[in-house]
Amino acid sequence: MNISEAGSRSGLSVDTIRYYEKLGLLPRIARDRAGKRQFSMEDIDWLVLLSSLRETGMPLKKMRHFAQLYQMGNATLSERKTLLLDHASHLNKQRAALDRCAKLLAYKIMSRAVV
Repeated sequence: MNISEAGSRSGLSVDTIRYYEKLGLLPRIARDRAGKRQFSMEDIDWLVLLSSLRETGMPLKKMRHFAQLYQMGNATLSERKTLLLDHASHLNKQRAALDRCAKLLAYKIMSRAVV
């Protein structure tokens, strides 16, 4: 599929896909005879993962490191898993903090003293 279709399927803009490619976050994308990118379903899965990592606040530097590990193959599987586990732990801490804030806001909204 072409880059527009890849964008539609992954939820990323064409510009973001090109930017991620420029940063080295994408594996080598196949090209047709005209030189246009041809994305596979595996490429789409990768784009969706990158989108999720970015949306959850993973810095581009960590994403780049993760992408480099991925491109090295199965020998880096445990390191990639550790990186994702660390990110999941970070998200759980963020979720707990947001839950505390939401409870405080709900209390303030329901109380007569909104200060």
